[in-house]
Amino acid sequence: MINTTVLLNNIAFEEEEPGELLESIHQRGIAIPVAVVKEGDRYRCIDGRKRLTAAKRLINKKAGIERIPVAVHQDHSRAGNAFWGAKNHH
Repeated sequence: MINTTVLLNNIAFEEEEPGELLESIHQRGIAIPVAVVKEGDRYRCIDGRKRLTAAKRLINKKAGIERIPVAVHQDHSRAGNAFWGAKNHH
């Protein structure tokens, strides 16, 4: 896992109503990194849609919110059997 910051516009996500997070992120910013996987030159959100939606709504009101702290995870969904080996390791 790699922790870094990326531009909000480079993260694909489905918006979800942020509720109370909107005000919290407006006051404090994003404290917990959003979990993403890298897909080419962009990223796909796997956890943190509410945080990203709040940031998107605040982008013109809060300086610095356009760069999002992220934790880049490996996408093992496409790894296939070669990644896991011949045996089931459960």
